[in-house]
Amino acid sequence: MTASRGRPLLADVVRRELKRLILGGEFALGSKLPNEDRLCERFGVSRVTVREAVRGLIEDGLVVRRHGSGTYVTRRPLIRNSLDVNFSYTEHFQESGFRPGRRLIGMKRIQADDDLAEAFGIAVGTALLEVRRIRTADGRPAIYSVDRLPDGLIETTVERAAFGGSLYRLLTAAGHPIAHAEAVLIPAVADKELAHLLDVSLGTPIQHLRQTDYDEAGRPVMVSDEWHVTSVIELRVYRRGPGPVV
Repeated sequence: MTASRGRPLLADVVRRELKRLILGGEFALGSKLPNEDRLCERFGVSRVTVREAVRGLIEDGLVVRRHGSGTYVTRRPLIRNSLDVNFSYTEHFQESGFRPGRRLIGMKRIQADDDLAEAFGIAVGTALLEVRRIRTADGRPAIYSVDRLPDGLIETTVERAAFGGSLYRLLTAAGHPIAHAEAVLIPAVADKELAHLLDVSLGTPIQHLRQTDYDEAGRPVMVSDEWHVTSVIELRVYRRGPGPVV
């Protein structure tokens, strides 16, 4: 089966609909999916299409096939975040089947400490804008982020209420589209503040990502710290190879 004129494959359509039903709770955790005949009847497709759709759900980690028994809903999927590419979390959450949400925790002007001054290539004490937000997936905290930008780089007076949106979009509008970024992944555990913000238990393992974003001129325009809830988001890296030994 092939797609024509950009139309999705039938198997992809069925896969997305089954995913929606699972996420929506119609097929609960641990429940058995209807058999092939019932799914064929429900969606008006062939067995081949149903099998391909279910195979996709298995790859997504949504269901598991038990030989001689059937196919069962296993767990809600992790949001897979590839570190190879920068993208909008809002759009990525939506594409992963989750309802995205944002909450502004605070926005203030700070002075660059030694680490931030080195990252931005500025003097210690230089004014920066700090934005603290929580990203949610289906209402559940997924990421706590602290973003710092050079003060005055973007307009804040009229955009204050919109800081739940995309800082990348605001940077692009200000003439500083992001060209590339450098990120460091740091294992961490939730302290009292993070446990409260992310609604996890004290000491829960989380992933700490520190990233510096650069514009097309090679200027660092944003330094971010993000704490990812590992039960919601899975960080992945694409690695080429094998390469030469160094």
